[in-house]
Amino acid sequence: MMFDKNNATHSVTSSTSDESSLSDTMSVCSSNNSSSTNYEELIIAPHVGYKKVLVTGGAGFVGSSVAEALLARGDDVVIVDEINDYYDVRMKERNLNRLRSLYPDEKRLSIYRGDICDQELMLNLFETERPQWVCHMAARAGVRPSIQNPYVYIHSNIVGTTLLMELSHKFGVQNFVFASSSSVYGGSKSTYFSEEENVDNPVSPYAATKKVCELLAYTYHHLYKLNVSALRFFTVYGPRGRPDMAPFKFVDRISQGLEIQKFGDGTSSRDYTFISDIVDGVVRSIDRAYSYQVFNLGKGDGTSLNEFISIVEKHTEKKAVIRQLPDQPGDVPYTCASVEKANVLLEYEAKVSFDEGIRRTVVWYRNATSDDNSDEAVTITPETQTNGLGSSPSSVEMVSQAAIISQ
Repeated sequence: MMFDKNNATHSVTSSTSDESSLSDTMSVCSSNNSSSTNYEELIIAPHVGYKKVLVTGGAGFVGSSVAEALLARGDDVVIVDEINDYYDVRMKERNLNRLRSLYPDEKRLSIYRGDICDQELMLNLFETERPQWVCHMAARAGVRPSIQNPYVYIHSNIVGTTLLMELSHKFGVQNFVFASSSSVYGGSKSTYFSEEENVDNPVSPYAATKKVCELLAYTYHHLYKLNVSALRFFTVYGPRGRPDMAPFKFVDRISQGLEIQKFGDGTSSRDYTFISDIVDGVVRSIDRAYSYQVFNLGKGDGTSLNEFISIVEKHTEKKAVIRQLPDQPGDVPYTCASVEKANVLLEYEAKVSFDEGIRRTVVWYRNATSDDNSDEAVTITPETQTNGLGSSPSSVEMVSQAAIISQ
């Protein structure tokens, strides 16, 4: 649907010990995904009409995918990204190039290159572009690297988010949506993770910075009535995904017959969420200007590491070569999202199973690696991009390739 930016309305309403027991836990996660909270009374109508949206981190995996969805429906997008080398910058450059090729009109898509902590840059951006919606996806990611170098996480995640909220309230932004993380739940013993749970005990600097951002967001809502939604993502994966994440690494290395690193006994579990489901949740949050809310965006059920490896083996038609390693500091034993709140207030529902998501990712991977002689091939070695903290290299040559999301 295309929106008429001249006639559109802009009113927004404010407002376990073994794998068997872990499997039982994951089943309970799905069946008990509920809460006594009466969320129905909090529902607000979504804003329908044209928007100009600032997307920070728009060169990254989630940010570029959200930007594409917004542009496709008729919104204009302003991207700001410093293009840091946490992983191969050429992957980020291709994301931007792909968006520009799809939307060559600079009035529809503006791209700023720089640090969101740069006050002069960001003030100039707000004065020039006047975005009324902010989708803050920029962040320094990674649990393990944050233990080695916490300072960069404080700078990018806390300082950057604070500056954005300060500018947002001064420039009258109607809705501020930002990426938090399921990492805030730390070593929670809950069967499923609910937004109502106390998350005052983060187990990594990365998780701590995300918790701080949630607290600051409430402060800006309280002081300035800034509408804010914090989105706790649960392990996002899919085509064009981050090469330091297990889904990409396992698909890559198992496909090539290379060794993968398996931390722990394989009973650890994650709630893996396919990129299209995350994008859907983010866009729904942008459209609904809740006064202050925290939402889990996940699939609502977990997949053990052992099952994960088996599914990748099935779709790559290759047997994994496994190197067994101990559990990693800062990692949590399992994550499982309660998504009832997002289901009620955002009408969010994850649609892609992990098996299907890995199938789609393998299809994309095979297409993306089919031309080894391409001038745009990229060698990805995330073990050097993430400070060497136990990340297996992907060592894959990638070619410019549009995402295959629905194949």
